[in-house]
Amino acid sequence: MLKIVIVLLALLFAALQYHLWFGEGSWPRAQAVREKFELQMSENEKLQQSNATMEAEVLDLKTGLDAIEERARVDLGLVRQGDVYFQIIQPDKFKPAPASLQPTNDAPPAVSKPSGNAIND
Repeated sequence: MLKIVIVLLALLFAALQYHLWFGEGSWPRAQAVREKFELQMSENEKLQQSNATMEAEVLDLKTGLDAIEERARVDLGLVRQGDVYFQIIQPDKFKPAPASLQPTNDAPPAVSKPSGNAIND
């Protein structure tokens, strides 16, 4: 009788261990769900910060003219009356001409002189 109880307890223990390691709510699956939960929580935190920034921007746009003026200046390039507008143009980097357009050392480049008489030209 005692042997039967010990065998039944051993089988019960084995069944519980199987469910713990391989079953529906197993330890590895619980760990994977926990990691997924932490990842989702960090994503939610980033989105909440982004939402707070957007809410502050919307409130600023609704209540003040400074934000609207800043947007108009930066995004649309608008200037206020009395402002002095400066436009700075960055020169392109020097690009050498293709080899077919570069002069060769064989012959000097042809230069035409103006005749000075505009009527005969």
